[in-house]
Amino acid sequence: MRQPLRSEKDVVWGGRNAVLTDDQRLWLDRMASRGWTVPEWPVAYGGGGLSPEEAKVLKEEMRALGCRSPLDSFGISMLGPALLKFGNEDQKREHLPKIARGEIRWCQGYSEPGAGSDLAGLQTRAVLDGDRFIVNGQKVWTSYADQADWIFCLVRTSTESKQGGISFLLFDMASPGVSTKPILLISGSSPFCETFFDDVSVPKENLVGELNRGWDVAKYLLGHEREMISGMGLGGSGASIGRRALQTVGVDDQGRLDDPLLRARIAHHEVRAEAFSAMLEGFIDELKAGRGHPAGASMVKYHGTELNKARHELLMSAGGSDVLEWESEATRGGAPARDWLRTKGNSIEGGTSEIQLGIVAKHLLRLPGA
Repeated sequence: MRQPLRSEKDVVWGGRNAVLTDDQRLWLDRMASRGWTVPEWPVAYGGGGLSPEEAKVLKEEMRALGCRSPLDSFGISMLGPALLKFGNEDQKREHLPKIARGEIRWCQGYSEPGAGSDLAGLQTRAVLDGDRFIVNGQKVWTSYADQADWIFCLVRTSTESKQGGISFLLFDMASPGVSTKPILLISGSSPFCETFFDDVSVPKENLVGELNRGWDVAKYLLGHEREMISGMGLGGSGASIGRRALQTVGVDDQGRLDDPLLRARIAHHEVRAEAFSAMLEGFIDELKAGRGHPAGASMVKYHGTELNKARHELLMSAGGSDVLEWESEATRGGAPARDWLRTKGNSIEGGTSEIQLGIVAKHLLRLPGA
């Protein structure tokens, strides 16, 4: 658990059907027993009860030791914060400890074929019938829907107001009437799915927040999603771009990378990455202190995705002809090329770059006409 991730199979997502190695299970169990999968959550909900300062120290020490994350989860990064703010006590005690222990894997039911950037135009309907909602409709780009146990889902419960007629529901993906269909991407694989709901029965108590006020929950959750996506701009725990380039380009007589143009590009990228790291840390500190600007999430999401795309462009430039290979063990099944292609979607997921720039222009820069 102190070795760099080799592929997505090394990531622990948890869930009812998770298949973990002995090391992954031991690492998850030990961290979860301390509440350190979600160190800042209250102890009563499976967290560690740490202050933001203490959680930052824990993160820094784990990074210094080269430790892998014990658990990655949309429940941790998105749903959990929303439940802590909007959920009732029964919902918190039912779902948060299971998220912290990795027992349930969640997916997000937001985008629809006709409601992507215009998310408030969603048409998936939920009709209250006694003590249950009956849900019908379709979602798209539902990451890992085919592997998830539960879904947090935006549904239309009223047509009187576009944003005011949306509600936030939780339900089991094993419910009758739920089906998924994977979407294949240019990279040759994909986490994305189409998700279909046909007369899905959802208990009324699974409504988070108020009826027809789900947009409040949705906006809050989107801020945490964009923060999560922006983190990819920091890169992974594998070999650095410079080290990768040294293996293919070699060094000059001064021991430097024997390609001055590539060397300059790598140096420029690393300076940008350090600046972004500082900006992201400051944004997260302000967010946790309740001083974060609502549009700040759009800023870091845009910057982080652009930085991640640039990083993979450089990895392709630094890798020589080997990185164009698609299937061999030497490239772990063409991982460099497939990962590079996958980054093209970063500009779309979690809100398109155009939408993020519009939010920054209007709410941060206050540009005229924005």
